[in-house]
Amino acid sequence: MSTKLPLPEDKKLTVVCRVEPGCLGPDGIDHVEGFCVYAQKEIAFYESGLVNWQLVPRHDKSQDEMQYSVRGKVLTHEQASRYLAFFEREIEDVEEYFHTILVRLINQFLGRH
Repeated sequence: MSTKLPLPEDKKLTVVCRVEPGCLGPDGIDHVEGFCVYAQKEIAFYESGLVNWQLVPRHDKSQDEMQYSVRGKVLTHEQASRYLAFFEREIEDVEEYFHTILVRLINQFLGRH
């Protein structure tokens, strides 16, 4: 049995990405909300048949930078890895590509402000 993409919304992996204000410079706290809105629009396309991305400011450092869930159930990194492996995706590749895009988006955003 093969599972076809795109998945229904309720079966997609939700990845909450918490963005540190400091990655936007010394006054990043003033820009992190706007950056998350800007970056959300740009990142939404990546693996969109499998992943729902949610970019939010990381004001609480006790929270993980990336959090995974399906149907509201929080998954460990290992569980998320197995979920993606079912669809022949490597979590390390997804995270690395995300971070590459994030750096590009930060540079673009800072160039506009």
